[in-house]
Order: sequence, then C-alpha cells, then structure tokens
Amino acid sequence: MSVPATLPNPLLPGFNPDPSICRVGDDYYLCTSTFEYLPGLPVYHSTDMVTWTQIGNVATRTGQLDVEKVPTLGGAWAPTIRHRDGVFHVVVTDAFGRGTLHFTATDPAGPWSDGVVLEGIDGIDPDLTWDEDGTAFLTFSGLGVNPELDTFMSHRGLLQARVDLERGCALEEARSIWSGVGGQFPEAPHLYRIGEHWYLVIAEGGTERGHSVSVARADSPEGPFTEAPGTPLLSARGTNRPVQNTGHGDLVQTADGRWFLVLLGVRPRTSASGFSALGRETWAVPVTWGEDGWPSFEVVPLAPREGGLTWREDFTGPLGPQWLAVRQLPTDCTRVGDGGLVLTANDDDLSGRAPAFVGVRQTHQTASYTAVVDATAGSGGLAVRYDERYHYSLTVEPGRVVARGCLPSFEQVAELTLTGGQAAVELELTARRPEGDFIAQRTCDTVDLAVVVDGERHVLLSLDGRFLSSEVAESFTGRVVGLFATAGEVTVRSLSFTGSDE
Repeated sequence: MSVPATLPNPLLPGFNPDPSICRVGDDYYLCTSTFEYLPGLPVYHSTDMVTWTQIGNVATRTGQLDVEKVPTLGGAWAPTIRHRDGVFHVVVTDAFGRGTLHFTATDPAGPWSDGVVLEGIDGIDPDLTWDEDGTAFLTFSGLGVNPELDTFMSHRGLLQARVDLERGCALEEARSIWSGVGGQFPEAPHLYRIGEHWYLVIAEGGTERGHSVSVARADSPEGPFTEAPGTPLLSARGTNRPVQNTGHGDLVQTADGRWFLVLLGVRPRTSASGFSALGRETWAVPVTWGEDGWPSFEVVPLAPREGGLTWREDFTGPLGPQWLAVRQLPTDCTRVGDGGLVLTANDDDLSGRAPAFVGVRQTHQTASYTAVVDATAGSGGLAVRYDERYHYSLTVEPGRVVARGCLPSFEQVAELTLTGGQAAVELELTARRPEGDFIAQRTCDTVDLAVVVDGERHVLLSLDGRFLSSEVAESFTGRVVGLFATAGEVTVRSLSFTGSDE
C-alpha cells in the first residue's frame, strides 16, 4: 500500500514519546517510551504510515523491565526498533532499573525475549546498527543513570561501542563520536548507512522548548563526523508554531523510495502556548535530500485526523494491549468478572507508587470518558493521572461520590450524597476548552468531574487542566485516563469515550 505525501499529525496522538520506526517490506513498525508504566514499549503496525494499530508490547512479563522500583520518570526510555535477518530487535534504557537492554522477537506482536543487559554500556537512548561485515554498533547518549557508578547523572556526550549481542556486552570501551553543535543534552542518536555515507541523526537542546534535530555524516560508522551546514536542521524553538518541542527523530524510507522523519512534539494551548495536556506525541514529516547529500526536514504541521473518535469497552474479555498500569501489569490488580472489570484495591491510592489503576492514553484535546461503576463491595472510580502527585478523580464511596483534584501540597474536594442505594453509578470525566475569549485563556483546558444520577448531570468540580500538563508536572509521559480501586473490590461495567481535536 502506498504512503501519501502528507501524513496526519500527530501520527500517534497522546502519550507516545521518543518514537523509533523500521520498515520490513511493505510493513512499518513503530515503538515508543513508557517510563514507569506496564506493559512497556508498545509496538504499532501500519501498511501506509497513516493507519496505525497497536499489535502488542515488548515488555509484557514481570522482570523484563525493573519498573517496580524505579522513581517517577524512570523505566523504559527511548527505544530503537530494528529488523535484521528475520529478527526484530529493540534496544532501550531501563533507567534506574536493569540498565541498557536488548530484546528480540521473530514476530513484532510478541512474545519478546526476557531482555539481555548489555554490560559495559552506561548511558541512555541506545541505537543499534550493523556495518557491512555484520559488526553491531551501539551508539548512545552518555548520561549516566546507574547510581552505583561515578558517572551517575553526568553527561559525556554521544558515545559508541561495538557490542556482542549474543554475549550481551560491549567489546570495547565506549568512545565519543560527536555531540552536536552545542545544545544541551545531546541524545537520541540514530545511525544509518545511506548511499556512500553514514548519517548520524541526534536530538539536542533538551526535550522541552529548545528541542531540535541535528545531523552529521562520516565515511565510517565510527566517524569522524562532519555536521550538516546550518544544523540543527529542525526546531520549533523561538517560534509560535502550534507544534513545539520537536526533536528526537528517526528516519525511515518508504517502499517507493521516499523518506520520512518520525519525531516527538507537543501541542501546547493557551494564548501564550504554555501548556501541553497530552504530553509528548509522535509526529512525522517528509525528508528531502539535496544534491550535496544532506537531508532537509519540513516544518512539523498540526494536521489532526478529521472527525472524532468514539469507543466503548464492556469488559467481556481480557484487556487489550493499549491498557496500562503503574509499576505493575494490569492483570496484577484486575480480572474480568461476570459484571465487567473487577479491580482489587491494594495498599496504595492514586498518590501511591503502584495504585490499583488501569488506564488508556488520552488521545484528543477535547475528550469525555463515562464509566459505570459498581462500588457496593469497595470504593473506587474514574481518574486522569499524570503521576502520583498530579491526578484528578471521582470516587464512589458508601453513600456518596467524592471528586478530588490532587496537586503537590494542595487538594480540592467536593462530594455528592447518593440516595436510593444505587448499585451502579455513572461517572463522567471531561476535558474541554476553557470558557472566555482567546486572550483570557491561561489554561490548556478545563477538566470537569461529574456524576449522572437519575438522568441529571451534576458537575462536582471544574478544574484547571494546566496542572495536568507536561510543563507543570515536568513528566515525560502524558495523561492516562482510567479506573481504580482504593478499598475492597470495584466492578466497572463499561467505559465509553468520545473525543475530537476540532
């Protein structure tokens, strides 16, 4: 199937940062970061670069990632997905966990291997490539994330080493190869043999507003590398473009010979473009190669898919691969029962490290989620989460529904008394544009927490959405909306969604 000249943007909406892509024949596979969430490292598939389906996850078993103990923002950072000789490879940093890992699979939908720790590699954002002789090179950013080493949280530029993938070790001491043109945090390297040269595509400037894509090339994978004239070749910094933080790019050539760059970016809103509710998303732009052999990248456009999206989950079978839990697998706190999805509370609430919470990525700027919750055997409900410090929730408790907006050192609470002994309560969480004219808008959206009783909608709290944004929470993830239990068992009979970017 042919790939159109322009693609919808974002390509993968919602919490899908640090994209990496590869093509096998007419099929495209894309993998993104998941940090402290499990299952980890989603794998998406497409035949036209337009319609993407999540076919699985790399980390679906306990022990593949050591996220149970990592701090917030730790876990699965910046995978690279590649294919060689019938085998798919993913290399990734399990930050503050196992270290630099190498996973393999013959089917990208899984199952994937347990993951081999690449000894002798201390850094983040690994890239894997092979030269003509089959020698494997690992190129990575030299930010130390092993607390036991003297290099912890120091940055040593972009490093590279030959590796033995079978034995799981570096074959030499990592050497510096190139570190961009002076932007902070040179990272996310990807190395390719294209024509007569080896091209190194990196990010620098930090993953916030200074983010950018820089390019260099050499005659050997080891360098020396010469930077492209005018690099960085792509950045939104200092502009009023609707897509900001653009960087962390990976090249792919389509079956008909054209090139695209997939990369991350955010969609800030407010009159000053201050806050990005959905976090870092995956985008794509065409690539043009000049007569001098250097690439150029188009400006990243905001071109969301037309129309809206609706879906409903009645929980009649196992949760799909898109469902996430925090530092545990969804099956650790849920099961499918006769009446729907049963969540069993543990010792953590939403402010804890591993709450009984399962959710999906918020994918649209305007979005509404409706859950029918039976909490006669416990308490729990519907929530939107950035991390354990920033979350808004609706909890069904005996005789009442409690709405909470939780921020560091601050909590806003409202409640509605229930009468009539309802077995199930309809909860609604909506993200909408704030009221008022454009100049007055100082937040990306308003989040309404509501309950429907006897057909009447009661909004318990209307909360400022800017606090659930990447700029305020300083989280590398995004909004995850889902279901939770804080005591006993809670049965969720259905979850419905409607969303739009119009």
